[in-house]
Amino acid sequence: MSVEDKDKIDSMGINKETDVVTLAISDHLDWDNEYDHLIMLQEKINTYLSFLESGEVYESYPQAKGKKFEIKIYAKCDLSKKAEEVLNFAYKKIVEAGFDLNCEVVEDNE
Repeated sequence: MSVEDKDKIDSMGINKETDVVTLAISDHLDWDNEYDHLIMLQEKINTYLSFLESGEVYESYPQAKGKKFEIKIYAKCDLSKKAEEVLNFAYKKIVEAGFDLNCEVVEDNE
């Protein structure tokens, strides 16, 4: 699964060091088509927020009860300037909702 699968959770697990439940978004796309990429990413983040806010996360992953949550984007490519702006705005909204948002650029070792 990936950022293109807007209605799916890519992966989820508990970080043993922080005891935080991480919901991962796998973003393999480059930023050549920035507008469409941002729309996909926004839709994916909204799916994750809905999953958390509705409590559906506890049905799918009972181990999450009593834990904090973060949405973490694993990006293949460095973010564009516009993507950084959009994610900074999303970060504020997600924190207001009681969750966290992080992004990590993962080097491709090919």
